[in-house]
Amino acid sequence: MAVSKRNTASSLTQEPPVTVARVALYARVSTLNGQDPEMQLSELREYASRRGWNITAEYVDQGVSGSKESRPQLNQLMADAHRRKFDAVLVWKIDRFGRSLKHLVNALADLCAYGIAFVSFRDNLDLSTPSGRLMFQIIGAMEEFERSLIQSGSKRGCETRGRRARSSEGPAPRLTLTMWPHFVATGFRGRRCVEPST
Repeated sequence: MAVSKRNTASSLTQEPPVTVARVALYARVSTLNGQDPEMQLSELREYASRRGWNITAEYVDQGVSGSKESRPQLNQLMADAHRRKFDAVLVWKIDRFGRSLKHLVNALADLCAYGIAFVSFRDNLDLSTPSGRLMFQIIGAMEEFERSLIQSGSKRGCETRGRRARSSEGPAPRLTLTMWPHFVATGFRGRRCVEPST
């Protein structure tokens, strides 16, 4: 009987490191008011040089909020990643790439599927290494935990609103034959049906 290999965090950390030769830089500034992406880019260029990486492209979104999942240069970077134009994406800080945990996890999963590593300079996060891939698994677990908390809170909120509505209206009345014409005439709206006055 064949035993399937489980995709656990320990098996992920045992994979060999991804070889990085070509890297793409991504920088983002939220406003055009005194923010200059060159500060991020100069540090990234220096870091890439120290690591012996060849910079193939620089993608810069200026005046774009990190909460937006669709950004012109980020979209181009993801399209080029799909075409394997580079081996890794290098960002100055993880919040420059994405602020939403859900967006971040999805984008990193896409890069991983393309065989592209992700490196965040200031956060010391390097998904080309086993410890970096372990950190990605933890980030993914946190996103799943956050989503389940939101879903559970939404469900409790709906249940609470439903209980309040039922308690303020009282029990639903029994529908009698004399009420039926009135109930149809009102278009079945509302829970309260009263016997029409004769």
